[in-house]
Amino acid sequence: MIVQILNLSHKEVFNKYSVFYNIYREVYRFGLLAIEIRMLPKDLALETQKIVLNEGEICYKNNDVDSEIYSLLFIGSLSELFNLARKILTTGDEELGYSLLNCINNYEKYDNNSYKIGEHLFDFKNAYVMGILNVTEDSFSDGGKYSKITDAVKHALEMINKGADIIDIGGESTKPGSESIDVEIEIERVVPVINGILKEKPEALISVDTTKSKVAELSLKEGAKIINDVNAYKADPELINVVKKYNAAYILMHMKGTPKNMQKNPRYVDVVKEIYDFLFEKSKAIKKMGINNLLIDPGIGFGKRVEDNFEILKRLEDFKSLGYPILIGVSRKSFISKTLDLDINERDTASAIVEALAVRNGAKIIRTHNVENGSQICKLLNKLN
Repeated sequence: MIVQILNLSHKEVFNKYSVFYNIYREVYRFGLLAIEIRMLPKDLALETQKIVLNEGEICYKNNDVDSEIYSLLFIGSLSELFNLARKILTTGDEELGYSLLNCINNYEKYDNNSYKIGEHLFDFKNAYVMGILNVTEDSFSDGGKYSKITDAVKHALEMINKGADIIDIGGESTKPGSESIDVEIEIERVVPVINGILKEKPEALISVDTTKSKVAELSLKEGAKIINDVNAYKADPELINVVKKYNAAYILMHMKGTPKNMQKNPRYVDVVKEIYDFLFEKSKAIKKMGINNLLIDPGIGFGKRVEDNFEILKRLEDFKSLGYPILIGVSRKSFISKTLDLDINERDTASAIVEALAVRNGAKIIRTHNVENGSQICKLLNKLN
């Protein structure tokens, strides 16, 4: 079963669920929350619905024709949802009850998360900045610009001085249509840059953007503390064991397909639901493996249409009940240029606007090329918390 809290304040989101569950449109009001339970066996769904109805609340039910698998939805304030979860725990299925309470707790206490990564304490009532450092020849924005070790180290130090909390080093392009490169080439690009940064600034916090366990192993051995994996360890299952071995933080991202084919006509019935379900199952498995500092990234631009990216950003709050800090990377991406008809070098202002909105909607780390803008966004919005 999968449990998610939904913010139904957006009318178009409410309308989507009202069609799916046959909810009267008059039920809508701003600030409306719901809790949805998916993938429930028929008997458990009917038993749970009865408990909710006995409490005087409405429980909406849906199942595919001839399917024994149901989805349930009940609407209310956070305290009302909590009381229903307690009732289900005490009079219904205990596992479901605990799942509901855990989901509500994750949502309610989302801003109370804190991680210690290396020697750095992250208090996630605030948002932080991750500076992008591509040491590739062909990345979409700055490919080739920092392919020399000295240039890459210099730029990393500049980003730290401008307010970057984390430097994310990528040695392999993941732009649409890109091919995977040999592991040794990626190591030659990444590891010397890690060494160069830490030689100049030993306290720097370094993330490595890789899908390969061998790259991750050598990077963490040399002093990196975070692995940013766009492939959710599907390409190399050993990667997650390396993360555990070094007690590193791990960024779990959703991507439909691979960088080579991800933008070839991606389609979703409900993009937020599909991404949430993927992250729900993967994060549960990762937690069982003993990874403590997990962050989630819905993967803006990775197998997403323009409208999908905006839907994710608008509904970012719907990922809070996973319980993990949300990382967002929108910087200079093509959905911005397709919307505003901007060249790659003209997208920083628009990127900053979207990054600010993402932080207001729950992002705790923004991954960006323009660290100065990102730092100002976080400093200003952190004052509003």
